[in-house]
Amino acid sequence: MEYSEPIPTPTISSSPSLSPNSSISSNSPRSPPLSPPPVVISPCAACKILRRRCADKCVLAPYFPPTEPAKFAIAHRVFGASNIIKFLQELPECRRSDAVSSMVYEAGARIRDPVYGCAGAVFQLQKQVNELQAQLAKAQAQVVNMQLQQANVLALLCMDMDKAPSSPPPNSPQSAVDDTFITNSSYLSFMEDINNDTNLGSLWEPLWT
Repeated sequence: MEYSEPIPTPTISSSPSLSPNSSISSNSPRSPPLSPPPVVISPCAACKILRRRCADKCVLAPYFPPTEPAKFAIAHRVFGASNIIKFLQELPECRRSDAVSSMVYEAGARIRDPVYGCAGAVFQLQKQVNELQAQLAKAQAQVVNMQLQQANVLALLCMDMDKAPSSPPPNSPQSAVDDTFITNSSYLSFMEDINNDTNLGSLWEPLWT
């Protein structure tokens, strides 16, 4: 007698219903979170010229920005990087900026004039000051001389006016009185001469005689 094995029936397990949206979202890969772009910090001009890594607390970075490489090159050529760093570390931060400006100016003057450096520039400026002072003193002396000449001319004019006889102006009342007196006296003397002159008596005779 043959026995047949029972065929197992598949069992369907109950699972939660999935919505279309949920199946799509589960199959799609998740996007990674956005990270900020990396900040690229350019090394300062000193570290770039020295070819070393610029640290966060670099002593030279605040005074030698990457946009001014010639500034550090001039100072480094005369003083050297180690001397510049040592000098800045010995100063307070409030005075470092002025010290860097002074070193750069002195280094530039030393490159232009290797013998005298800043002393040569100071000597030239002092020479110009002395020449200008001499020109100013000469101009002041000329002004004083002109003022004295003007005062002498005015004094001479006053002396000449004092020595000249005082005569009234032609349009003054006194001159008019004097002119009238002269005219009357001349007329009287002329009439006296006519009366005294016998030769002129015929002029008074009638013309019809």
